[in-house]
Formats: sequence, C-alpha cells, structure tokens
Amino acid sequence: MTAGQILIIEDEVKLAELLRDYLKQDGFTVSCLHSGELAVDTVRRATPDLILLDLMLPVVDGLAICREIRRFSNVPIIMITARVEEIDRLIGLEIGADDYVCKPFSPREVVARAKAVLRRTRTPAQSQRLIAGEITLDEATRQVTVAGRALTLTPSEFGLLNVLLSAPGRVFSRNEFLDRVQGYRFDGYDRTIDSHVKNLRRKIGECLPDQDVIVTVYGIGYKLIG
Repeated sequence: MTAGQILIIEDEVKLAELLRDYLKQDGFTVSCLHSGELAVDTVRRATPDLILLDLMLPVVDGLAICREIRRFSNVPIIMITARVEEIDRLIGLEIGADDYVCKPFSPREVVARAKAVLRRTRTPAQSQRLIAGEITLDEATRQVTVAGRALTLTPSEFGLLNVLLSAPGRVFSRNEFLDRVQGYRFDGYDRTIDSHVKNLRRKIGECLPDQDVIVTVYGIGYKLIG
C-alpha cells in the first residue's frame, strides 16, 4: 500500500524529478506535469491525494489552476513559489491552497509538509459531532453544516474550525493553530492562519450574513462565539 498519490505540477524538470525521487523513497506514488495546460483535466481524471503546484507555470499559472481546482475539489494543495513578495503567497492561500513553500527549499522539508497535510485529511474516523450555535461539524464524515447548509471546506479550514469548535469561547493563539492544524511551525507561517481564518469567515458569513462567529482577539489569536 502506497503512502498516497501526489501530482507535481512544476516546469523546472530537474526540480520536479528531485521531488519525485524523495517522495517515492517515502512510499508515495508520484506523477509530474511540466506546464499548466493539462493540469485541471489531469486532476479531474487522476484524483490525486495531494498536489504540489508551482505558482509560475507556462500557459496557465498556478493561481489560475488552484482557483479552478477549488471549483470541484478540496484536494490538499501546497503551492511552490520563487516569488519573495508575501502578497503572492497570501493570494494563493486565500484562493484555497493549504500551504506554501518558497524556493530554494530542502526536498525533505517538502516531504515533511506533504505528510503533515495528508495526516490532517486522514485522521481516523471518530464519532464526535461538535456543535456551536448553528454550526455542526462531524469528525467522522468530515462534513460541516451552517444553518442547515452544507459547507465545503479545505482540509486546513476544516482543521481550524474543528479546533475552534472544540472549545467555544476559548482564545486560540496562532501558534496553537499551527501546531494542531498545520502540524509544524516555521517563521512567518502565522500569516497562513490569518488567511485560512479569513476564508473560513467568508464561507460561514455566506450562511450567517448577520453574525460574526469568529472573533479576533488582537495580539493573541481567535475564538469562536457559540
């Protein structure tokens, strides 16, 4: 049994092959694309467990690909970027990427992040249902409803909401979210939590337009009002 199927979409062939080799050593099945042209169709057909997606690709860039994939799939996506501007990374997160890694990087770090993301999506099923106000989260089925409407969340968004629902009213710091949701902590990564919370607020707000159930506690983190 393999550790999972990973699709690498990266136009630097040698880098893609290096990542492929490291991932295969850890038991993953890996396929590679070197342009964005066939990326979306490949994801639809192959249904990978995880995507490593370069931001700057020929034909179709990574942001456009990520945006299109999120129209039909919540497959975990880790963005790969050579851009140093923070705004580029945050845009990727805000349109649905679960994580990002900046070039140059260690292939072992990418493998570690891939494992961490997949652990979040493969948590053993539990019978626990968490309820706060009009929000219900079922850990076993990974389904979320808000005011009776099904909510489609990425793995990171689901993890964040799970943490918040575990203790309504408690303030969770960004570092706690990183440890409990991302599974690791790196300098500057607290901004990823802010982006995921922004997405989560937007999605919940579409179901509860007159309520702000996730509150920012400035200088500390976030809490859920149940």
